[in-house]
Amino acid sequence: MTHRFPIKEIARQAGLGTATVDRVLNGRAHVSPQSRLRVAAAVEELQAQETQLAARGRRLFFDFVVEAPARFSREIRAAVDAVVPGIGGAVCRPRFLMQEIMEEQAVVAALRRIAKRGSHGVCLKARDTGAIRDCVAALAEAGIPVVTFATDITTKARLDYVGLDNAGAGRTAAGLIAHILRDRPGDVLATRSHERFSGEEARETAFRAKLADCAPHLRVVSVQGGSGVGGPTSRALDRVIGTFGSLRAVYSMGGGNRSILDTLSSHGLRPEVYVAHDLDAENRALIHAGQLDFILHHDLMQDMRNVFHAFLAFHRLQGDRAEVRVSTVQIVTPDNVPAGRAPRAHTPPHPVSGG
Repeated sequence: MTHRFPIKEIARQAGLGTATVDRVLNGRAHVSPQSRLRVAAAVEELQAQETQLAARGRRLFFDFVVEAPARFSREIRAAVDAVVPGIGGAVCRPRFLMQEIMEEQAVVAALRRIAKRGSHGVCLKARDTGAIRDCVAALAEAGIPVVTFATDITTKARLDYVGLDNAGAGRTAAGLIAHILRDRPGDVLATRSHERFSGEEARETAFRAKLADCAPHLRVVSVQGGSGVGGPTSRALDRVIGTFGSLRAVYSMGGGNRSILDTLSSHGLRPEVYVAHDLDAENRALIHAGQLDFILHHDLMQDMRNVFHAFLAFHRLQGDRAEVRVSTVQIVTPDNVPAGRAPRAHTPPHPVSGG
């Protein structure tokens, strides 16, 4: 592997030992595929960040530990890469650990490794469990601030929460569905990627309360599981699909929308209105194709600026932390999709009733 960085620097960026990095760089045996990928990613990150090294200021390492579908992780990483060059006061070096499914023990192990090797801050998107809360508290005790992103961890030990107003998003989804369906009764499918993501729980709680108030004739059918990943999401939906009466709408809080649409279609079901989250490549294609009616979106680049500002304020390298870290939901329709990289899909659109 061609590189021009000291092994110690690559090891620090990758979060691995120098012996492991040396074996990878020299093509030796007894190295896991995961370690080889981490070293390759570390070299790429160092190359991308090299232009910052001429900047004045401290060099700070920040860790991003994210459980999310790959399509959303790519959006997060692109937002980080876009905002880092414009951050003043320090040379910021992000390190990424992003997996589609991270069980509690994997997150705990990752946070313990970070605590052992050191970090100037952790941006965390993970399930809200007791063991993960304990790790966040241990990091804070060690002087490593933790900012939760998109979904919170219910502990006072974390420094801050950055991301979407999840309850506001749930109420917005309910209002859109009630407005389009008017007085037509039926079922509304509400899907979550996992029961332990507190952000999605906040969305569903607010969604149910708002819908019960403005459209009591609609019945909510909840599905949890799948982590927003295709196959597992389809299997979770298959287990309850026989309980639907007249399916009117879908509120997808956790992603996997192509799989949800395909699974519903295979059972002859076609919702009149579909509300999803996040303007990733898959959802761009689906809304261009007319298969999604609304996407509840928030500005990821601003979120990442807020993450770094929280860290730098903690280290007294910028002004005090801003009071408002929560993003207001933006409603994207097929007519106002911001410019993006995703190609248009060629799936025929489904009709949407205006009521």
